Amino acid sequence: MVKYLLFKYLRFDKSQPFITLSAILAFLGVSVGLMVLIIAMAIMNGFDKEFERKLFTMNYPITIISYMKGSIDDSDVVKLKEQFKELKFSPYISTQAIVKHGNKLEGGLLFGVNFDYEKQINSVVKEALSNTTPSGFEILLGKGIADDFALSLNEKVTMLFMQLSAGGLVSMPTMKRFNYVANFSSGLIAYDKAYSYTDVNALAKILGYESGRYDGIHIYSDNPKSDIVKLNQNLSPGQRAIGWWEQNGNFFSALELEKRALFIVLMLIILVASLNIISSLLMTVMNRRQEIALLLALGASKSEIKKSFFVQGVVIGGSGIIFGLILGLFGVWLLGSFDIVNLPADVYGSSKLPMELALSDLAMILIGAIVIVLLSSYYPAKKASNVDILTTLRNE
Repeated sequence: MVKYLLFKYLRFDKSQPFITLSAILAFLGVSVGLMVLIIAMAIMNGFDKEFERKLFTMNYPITIISYMKGSIDDSDVVKLKEQFKELKFSPYISTQAIVKHGNKLEGGLLFGVNFDYEKQINSVVKEALSNTTPSGFEILLGKGIADDFALSLNEKVTMLFMQLSAGGLVSMPTMKRFNYVANFSSGLIAYDKAYSYTDVNALAKILGYESGRYDGIHIYSDNPKSDIVKLNQNLSPGQRAIGWWEQNGNFFSALELEKRALFIVLMLIILVASLNIISSLLMTVMNRRQEIALLLALGASKSEIKKSFFVQGVVIGGSGIIFGLILGLFGVWLLGSFDIVNLPADVYGSSKLPMELALSDLAMILIGAIVIVLLSSYYPAKKASNVDILTTLRNE
């Protein structure tokens, strides 16, 4: 009975073409809505992961900081290396400074590091210094600063520090000339125009630090969220370990909120398309009332009638979900494999459209679409099973 009615009512009816047209529109609406939602979520997740990878590198997985400048020494580093042999450490000194070349000035953050250690934990620095290693008063600048100043390799730049030194009758900022030897590109202009690196011993001399004293320690970890707990339990008083996710919590919260809002808005497309399923089935019920009443009179049960129309709605919506899933996955593969969309790298951090579809997102999309289709199929099926047999047969 159910299979017979399903094929009978899904066939094209020349006398009622609008019913078939409505079913086709419902099928296409669900398909397109699902396809758009899959591609949009893949793009959002791709940008999310891309920014996460960039920030993970330039902010370091874990950073140990101290409440007092220069309070971390070599003994602290040696102790941590013995306790956590699986982690990689790079102690650093940091200070705000102004880069000066000609008449141009640019503010930023200067790190003093041991480049042999830094290369082990920072892939951006390692790539930039593949052919050289700064020593003494040599500096690694971000590509944004180097391009703004139109610098050539081995040109001199002047660094102005906040420390004051006596100069005649007034105090003047400490100034030191550095030799520009290389530049790095992180893919995020905010870091390329703000970060600079030099030798830790050279910066210590300028700032008046004792040898072997540092402001903090950059740490590389494959599992930073679990390792940070162990580190905090073994640090000296006045020291604290913070993760890259804590330093950028507001940014990722905003991305997550935007992602949820996009999911809800695009899910409404599928909800609107499902209204066509309701209208198509209701039109079928209204035009087949006499047949439904006759079937009920001949012994068909209400549950069989309800099931027939419910399955019809599920077939229309379910086929739309399957077709939309195929289109969506194909779209993700197409946009991710070919440079169809080119992005400005200085704005988005990458010239290629990042596509990364998470299985959890795909599962949420499919579950949401299935629930909407099931709910859309239930009401018309319920309506069909409630046809009044006597009234319908008497009047029609």
